[in-house]
Amino acid sequence: MTRASDRAYRKIRSFILSDDVHPGMQLTEERLAEISGVSRTPVRDAVQRLENEMLLVRSASKRLSVADWSHDEIDEIFSLRAMLESHAAERAAQRMDDESLARLRAINVTLTEAVNRPEADIATFLEANRQFHGLILDRAQSPRLSQLLPSLVEQPVVRRTAAQYSRDDLIQSGIDHEELIAAFAARDSKWARAVMTSHIRRAFHSFSSATSRIAKD
Repeated sequence: MTRASDRAYRKIRSFILSDDVHPGMQLTEERLAEISGVSRTPVRDAVQRLENEMLLVRSASKRLSVADWSHDEIDEIFSLRAMLESHAAERAAQRMDDESLARLRAINVTLTEAVNRPEADIATFLEANRQFHGLILDRAQSPRLSQLLPSLVEQPVVRRTAAQYSRDDLIQSGIDHEELIAAFAARDSKWARAVMTSHIRRAFHSFSSATSRIAKD
């Protein structure tokens, strides 16, 4: 993979994950070349990678668009996340140190403060949530998990819909994180696994409720 292809991949992926893009939005190689600042050849390589990650899809007529998943596909995404992230939490509980616990607590304070503002700060919530789960993955010390999880965690359906979650949903996320921290502090891998599974499944149902509200609007 060339440097130009890597640059195109990073820029196009960032564009897909941004608030300016919606599921089903059609794109062209010319537009993606403008976004990435490279020629169409490396853009094609980048697009292939993004198709493999199921962030971009092609229709029968070869038209390119941002992925728009069905309810079943979204359920599967969250189910896979639950399996992998619960395994990461179980491993992390066995390898967690005091410094990492302190970092998790500090991150969750930032997250909780963000959602308790008069108007919830979604950008700060998302960044703190990313850091929290990223640190757990780091402490799991599993190269395989580190390779598999990011594409699921950063799926734009999750990122984009966070803005539609209710304040109670966002607050509950911080509460779940507190229980995860307690499980890590106790070095209880089974507890950590159970809490993470519940946390991700709760996120799925919050997501489903939010998308149902959007569809009715």
